[in-house]
Amino acid sequence: MDENSGANDNMKTISRHSFGTVDEDGFCISIIESMKEEYGLFVWPCSTILAEYVWQNKSRFSGASVVELGAGTSLPGLVAAKVGANVTLTDDATRLEVLDNIREVCGINGLKCNVIGLTWGLWDPPIFDLRPNIILGADVLYETSGFDDLFATVTFLLKRCPGSVFITAYHNRSGHHLIEFLMEKWHLKCTKLFDGFSLMPSHKASSLRESIQLAEIVLD
Repeated sequence: MDENSGANDNMKTISRHSFGTVDEDGFCISIIESMKEEYGLFVWPCSTILAEYVWQNKSRFSGASVVELGAGTSLPGLVAAKVGANVTLTDDATRLEVLDNIREVCGINGLKCNVIGLTWGLWDPPIFDLRPNIILGADVLYETSGFDDLFATVTFLLKRCPGSVFITAYHNRSGHHLIEFLMEKWHLKCTKLFDGFSLMPSHKASSLRESIQLAEIVLD
């Protein structure tokens, strides 16, 4: 970052996240993180775990239509784009700084992703253009007040493309009983559930200090 570019830029840093090795066609993703945002522009552990899951299942993502909800720093979506997915990165339509950051991060990584504002529970025009095979969401189950709107949006998108799946990484503290109730309400079911720690290579797992699960959710 240019040290003379202003106070906001002075609150930013670039983190780099590697996936695979040279022999595996591995790569590194650069992420702009900001000290200014309360939570939207940090790479949280859920994002790291979901991004690693995308990398480990890269053949599944290659050629897929992928939407990341509540993308923030967008690490999982960017990994999906890197392995050949057609990716749309979304965040709350009112969070213009986050959306601008997503566009900038796509640029520094040389990736062409569609970036749109998408507020959960609202049916604005952009959502009607989305037909994803795979929906990603890292740490989107963090505020219980937003769970119903999230599941409403996920259900709408799953219905747009038969056979599609919602893959999410979340903290074990995230209101399990409410999640179960809302999944039943929206006619969703969990088909796969993993311990996040078990998905990580040893050199990455050593830095995890929280209990995180990764789930695959589909229409029931």
